[in-house]
Amino acid sequence: MQVAALVQEKNTVGIQTVIELLSKQFGDRFSTGKSLCEQHAHTTSWTQAQAPDGVVFAISTQEVSEIVKICAKHLVPVIPFGAGSSLEGHVNAPYGGISLDVSRMNAIVCLNAEDLDVRVQPGVTRKQLNEYLRATGLFFPIDPGADASIGGMTATRASGTNAVRYGTMKDVVLAVEVVMPDGSIIRTGGRAKKSSAGYDLTRLLIGSEGTLGVITEITLKLTGIPETIAGGRCTFPDLESACNATIMTIQCGIPVARIELLDTLQVQASNAYSKLELEEAPTLFLEFHGTKASVAEQSDLFQEIASDFGGGNFIWTTDPEERNKIWQARHDAYWASRQLRPECDGVSTDICVPISRLAECVGQSQADLKELDLFAPTVGHVGDGNFHMLILVNTSDDEEMARVKTFLDRLSERAIAMEGTCTGEHGIGQGKIKYMKREHGAALDVMQSIKDAIDPNRIMNPGKILPQSQ
Repeated sequence: MQVAALVQEKNTVGIQTVIELLSKQFGDRFSTGKSLCEQHAHTTSWTQAQAPDGVVFAISTQEVSEIVKICAKHLVPVIPFGAGSSLEGHVNAPYGGISLDVSRMNAIVCLNAEDLDVRVQPGVTRKQLNEYLRATGLFFPIDPGADASIGGMTATRASGTNAVRYGTMKDVVLAVEVVMPDGSIIRTGGRAKKSSAGYDLTRLLIGSEGTLGVITEITLKLTGIPETIAGGRCTFPDLESACNATIMTIQCGIPVARIELLDTLQVQASNAYSKLELEEAPTLFLEFHGTKASVAEQSDLFQEIASDFGGGNFIWTTDPEERNKIWQARHDAYWASRQLRPECDGVSTDICVPISRLAECVGQSQADLKELDLFAPTVGHVGDGNFHMLILVNTSDDEEMARVKTFLDRLSERAIAMEGTCTGEHGIGQGKIKYMKREHGAALDVMQSIKDAIDPNRIMNPGKILPQSQ
């Protein structure tokens, strides 16, 4: 079968051959069961699920290599699968194929506490890793809301509430082991904290969303647990004031570890779902890391800034139970929002802009919601200009969905026009492919050249990131 045919239609003959081979080799770790296949296409994405033809559970890098070699030989798509928490259709199988589930590859391979690094398999989740590290005085700081797998977080260049201080996955991944589209195994990077040796293949693979290979090991930088952690919250008269207080906090160089925005709708949802008693107004959740004295100083400085922008009722604490309650509520924001209209579906989206344009972007986006008569709680990792909206909508109502699509287009186009990006965290997957040309221009052709050089048969997670016309 020719490459051009593969990306346009399903390779039925090849898929049937691969099913027979994998069934014989992997026994009960391979299945074509309808419910399991559907489960491996169903995520928290609003895009229509497209199930694979089979699911295989690998337990070693060598097995991943063997599976990919079989699929490559017969030109069958391979869709890597971790925890299934993606939001833009990353694990869909638009041309059929095999879902390669690495969730059982969940070993912590090697901890080097003295060097502040650890090597893990892709199925390890962020909570599992931090539980393992608890007694060492170290922690892994990247924290997307879901208990995502480290492999998936690497593949989507994830971040989360700590990104304003500790960065994103591109800042903490030192090296990866990857099975390439022909089944060969390579390692990129090492344990050194910096290198000038050759192309940076590690960062090419971070954020590649499974389109260039299957990540089978990741070496991560760790961070020491701060002596003192203080959490706080502060209400504001409106979203613009909260955003401007955030901008000033960052511009003043206050080393805030977390600074999260919740609009009034999100506060209402979190109060009901997480049993909080917050004032129903735009609110910032904050966290400060450092010594006891520095944390107190940071809190005082923020309080002065907040007051200048009308912020009131600023409360902070070093009590772990109180802090954890607030941050658990923040991580549960998606599920809390869904309860506001349980009969509706959720269309989740995110963008990121330079922080100086944050207040303007949030304000214009809220105006769009009002104009289009849409209901969408808003939260944001506003310390780095990133915010999320969860549009609660009846997805079977064509007219309402048309308004949603209008809003999504406006939101992404606005972010790109402000020299930002159509996605700060969620990734492209299927859902945001149409914005790639607008955001990257001629660089998109370079991306396609890289894809074709590494995966000439286009079997690795096809239909993601790059437009099919490329």
